[in-house]
Amino acid sequence: APRYLNDSIDEVGVPNVVTSVLASYRGYDTLGETLVVFTAGIGVISLLRVSRRTKQQEMQKVPADMQQQIILRVVVKWLLPLILIFALYVQFHGDYGPGGGFQAGVIFAAGIILYTMLFGLSNASRVFRPEVLELLAALGVLLYGGVGIVCMLLGGNFLDYNSLRHDPVHGQHLGILLVELGVGLTVAAVMITIFFKFTWRTVKHKYQEK
Repeated sequence: APRYLNDSIDEVGVPNVVTSVLASYRGYDTLGETLVVFTAGIGVISLLRVSRRTKQQEMQKVPADMQQQIILRVVVKWLLPLILIFALYVQFHGDYGPGGGFQAGVIFAAGIILYTMLFGLSNASRVFRPEVLELLAALGVLLYGGVGIVCMLLGGNFLDYNSLRHDPVHGQHLGILLVELGVGLTVAAVMITIFFKFTWRTVKHKYQEK
C-alpha cells in the first residue's frame, strides 16, 4: 500500500489512487469482476426468458398506482437528465475524484429503472431496447479485453497501458478511460436488463393466474 500511494502518481499519473489500483495495478482482478457481472446478466437472461407476447403486453402498461402520482412523474422528468449527467460525470471524472465504471453504471441504471417504474416499459424500451442492452453488456466486456489485446499487439503485456501511447503516463490515462468505460457499459446494461426481465416475469405469472 505505501508503494502505491508513493509511486502511483509517477507511474500512472492519476490523482485518484483508488482508480490507479482498480484499473491499472489490479486490472486483471477488475476484468474478472466485470466478467462476473456479465455472467450474472447472462444467467438472468437465460433463466427468465419470456415470450414476445408477454413483453408486448407489459410494454403497453403503466402501473395503476403510479398513474396517479402526477407530482412524482413531473419531478422525475426533470430529475432524470440530472441523474444521467451525474452518471457521466462519475464515469469520466473517476481519474481525479471518487467514481469509475461500477459507480457510474449503477447510477445510470438507477435513473432508467426509476423512469421505467413510473412510466412503464413502453417508454423506456424505445430508447433502451432489450436486444441492444444485451449487446452493450457484451460490448463492455469486449472493450475491456480488447484494450488488453491491443496492448499485446503493440508490444506490451496484457493490460499494460504504457504501450498504448509514446508517453507511458498518457497511455495509462487512455487505457484506464477505455476499461472504465467498458465496466460502466456492462454494469448499466446488466442492471437494466435484470430489472426488465424480472418485471416481465412478474407480469407473466399474473397473466397465467388470470
